[in-house]
Amino acid sequence: MFLIALASIWLMLLYHMFLALGGYLFSNKMEALKLLPIPQRDYWPKVSIFIPAHNEAVVIRNTLNSMVELDYPLGQLEVIVINDNSSDQTGEIVEEFAAKYSFIKAIHTFPPAGGKGKSTALNRALQDSTGEYIAVYDADNNPERSAIKHLVNTIIDQPGIGAVVGKFRVINAHKNLLTRFINIETISFQWMAQAGRWQWFRISTIPGTNFLIRRSVLDQIGGWDVKALAEDTELSIRVYEEGYEIQFHPLAITWEQEPETWKVWFKQRTRWARGNQYVILMYIPKLFAMKKPRMIFDIVYFFFTYFLFLGGVLLSNSLMVLSMLGVVKVTLPGPFLLIWMLAYVLYIIEIMITLGIEKTELTFRNFLIVLLMYVTYSQLWIVLVIRSMFLHIKTVINKKEVKWDKTERFQA
Repeated sequence: MFLIALASIWLMLLYHMFLALGGYLFSNKMEALKLLPIPQRDYWPKVSIFIPAHNEAVVIRNTLNSMVELDYPLGQLEVIVINDNSSDQTGEIVEEFAAKYSFIKAIHTFPPAGGKGKSTALNRALQDSTGEYIAVYDADNNPERSAIKHLVNTIIDQPGIGAVVGKFRVINAHKNLLTRFINIETISFQWMAQAGRWQWFRISTIPGTNFLIRRSVLDQIGGWDVKALAEDTELSIRVYEEGYEIQFHPLAITWEQEPETWKVWFKQRTRWARGNQYVILMYIPKLFAMKKPRMIFDIVYFFFTYFLFLGGVLLSNSLMVLSMLGVVKVTLPGPFLLIWMLAYVLYIIEIMITLGIEKTELTFRNFLIVLLMYVTYSQLWIVLVIRSMFLHIKTVINKKEVKWDKTERFQA
């Protein structure tokens, strides 16, 4: 049992170290591109930007101000805000902008169709949109002026690319210890998971925000899955299954707000975990019938993360506690304390490599936070994944409709 736990943990650590190396190599390529201007084009295609918004009055004004400032021909831009059954001032703020700017449009939804969640709202916007390309931003996002041009320029001359995803940064990173943890996690996800997977395997996953997808691809795959809480992961699999690639282009940047309290964070991440578990359980039975071997690899990785790796960590932690209490004894010879310490050091090195890619983040303060992160923030992941499994099983047994839990926003 101890060896199984050890093997699962180390396999995951080494794989993420491999991804971190790939992310570092990819970032070096991007550094050269940063110095080059975006090519001028005689024609920029029409882009419809979808912003699903449910009770987003605290942040929606800043988001719409960012849309107004985008460096993209306004005649080729259509911003559609789906005011999804809001009970606050979201609708009034959106209408204020729509009255002032002709390219901003509001869709107001009400029960029974309204308030069903992000996927339903996005599918509703798709019906009323006219863009050749569809971009999605969450209501707390402030994309940089060049973001849409970067996304369009990446995809427009590559018919094999079905979607392109940008990079997101944490706008409230220095608010408190939690947001500092999230900031480090966010940077690590993008440069280890996104950039590393694109560098080594030409695989990238659509996030919930800051991505551009061909309208023709969305029509081909039938839009968003309304049952999926992780609609982005599920959408990614279907895009690949239709024969397209999803490219990672980190020069397209958006700044987003992250949870500032543990309660909001726990609720948000539980929804993410439930969504990913839904995708895993839906596609694992179809694994060997899938057209794209690369996506098989990705689904197996998700399965390993949420089930096998989780089991290994639980087993390892349990054996450690029981051993300290004298209930069990590890009889295998070996420097196991040294191996555990080496895993801890490897985790720190892995995170610090990725922070080094973002020059402003490689600080002594962040180094101390990473030391703390392993034994606090990272361990809480175990709790929320177990809870998400329990909620998923409960929903299936009771045959209840999956409920979308909106992330609470905070005043800037």
